[in-house]
Amino acid sequence: MTATTEPALKPERPYFSSGPTAKFPGWAFSKFQTESLGRSHRSSVGKARLKHAIDLSKELLGIPEDYLVGIMPGSDTGALECAMWTMLHPDRPATVAAWESFGNVWIQDAVKQLKLPKLTTLDADYGQIPDLDSIPQGDDVVFTWNGTTSGAKIPNTDWLAPGREGVTINDATSAVFAMEMDWPKLDATTYSWQKVMGSEAQHGMLILSPKAVERIEQTDPQWPLPKLFRLKKGDKLNRAIFEGATINTPSMLATEDYILALEWAKSIGGRKAMFERADANAKIVTDWIEATPWLRNMVPDPAQRTNTGVCFVFQGDYYESLTEEEQAKVPSRIAKMLEERDVGYDFNGYRDAPPSLRIWCGGTVEQEDLKRLLPWIEWAYARLQA
Repeated sequence: MTATTEPALKPERPYFSSGPTAKFPGWAFSKFQTESLGRSHRSSVGKARLKHAIDLSKELLGIPEDYLVGIMPGSDTGALECAMWTMLHPDRPATVAAWESFGNVWIQDAVKQLKLPKLTTLDADYGQIPDLDSIPQGDDVVFTWNGTTSGAKIPNTDWLAPGREGVTINDATSAVFAMEMDWPKLDATTYSWQKVMGSEAQHGMLILSPKAVERIEQTDPQWPLPKLFRLKKGDKLNRAIFEGATINTPSMLATEDYILALEWAKSIGGRKAMFERADANAKIVTDWIEATPWLRNMVPDPAQRTNTGVCFVFQGDYYESLTEEEQAKVPSRIAKMLEERDVGYDFNGYRDAPPSLRIWCGGTVEQEDLKRLLPWIEWAYARLQA
C-alpha cells in the first residue's frame, strides 16, 4: 500500500466512540428479554430485573458482600454528584483531584456549588497526574480513577492508606470492567452503563461501603438536596434503592440492554476476561503510536496510560509547520474522512482536550477492527499532506 492508496480492509464494526461505546460482539435486539417492557418498574417483574442488574454487577465486579449497589439517574454524573452532595460536609476538609475534563467538573461542583470552606484542589495538565501522595489521609477525597478525556489513570492506590479517616469518592466510569478496583480503599464508587459495557446511557451505578453508609446517615447536608439525590428515609439510608427500587423511573429497555451486556461478559469469563480484552486492544494501539514517528501518546508515563480511551497527539515537521488553528483541525479532518467512508466513527479527541484522536479499546471492541482502523488513519494523514 502506498500512502495515497486506500487500505484494502475496513473494520467490520467501526465503533470506536468513548461513550456510548461499541455494543458487545454478537449483540442483537432479538436477544432482549421483553417481559419487563411496558410494565411498571415497581412491579414484581420490573423490580426483579433491576435487582438482577444490581446482583450481576456486584458479582462480576467482585464487590464485597457488605457493600451496597444501587441504580441512579443521570448516568455517572448523577451518581457521582449524589455522592458529593450527600457525603461531603462544610466542617470536614476535602480534596478534589483532577487531570481531565470531568474531574474538573467535580472541582467546579465543590468550589462553586457546594462552596466547601476547607477545600483543596489538585489538578494537572492533560496526560499528567497530580501529586496524590500530598493528600492528607484525614481529607475526604474525590478523584477520577481513569481520565476519560486524557487517557491518564492512577497507577495504583498506594496513596490511599487502609482505614484512612476521610471518605474516598471514586469516579470509575471508564475504569470499571477494564481495571481492578481496590474495593477496601473505596467508599463511594460510580460508573455508567454506556462506558465499558457498551450499554444504553442515562443510568449510573452507586457503590457504597459500610463507611459510606455511616457517613450518609450521620450527615445532614447544608445545601438544598434535589429529590434525585435523596438517599435517606428519615435519618437512615433508604436501602430499598439498593434492592431494585429506584429514586425515579428508569428505562427498562436500557436495563435489559445492560443485563444482556453483563451476561455476555459473564459468558466469556467475567471481569478478568474483560480486563484481558482491554489490555490486548490497548497494546495494539499504543504499540502503533510508539512505532509512528508523527504521533505520541498524550500520557508520557506508561504506568499511567489507560487501557480504554487511548488518546494521542500529533508531532513532527509537517504538523509543526501548521498554524495553531490548522493544527486544531487535523484530528477532526481525519475523523471526518474515515466516518464518510464508514471506517471509524466518533474517535475524534474530546472537545476540551488538546487536539487529538481518542480510540476506545474497552472489552466490547474486537482486536481485528482496531488493526484495520490504524492503516486508515495513516492513509488519512498522508492525504492531508498531499
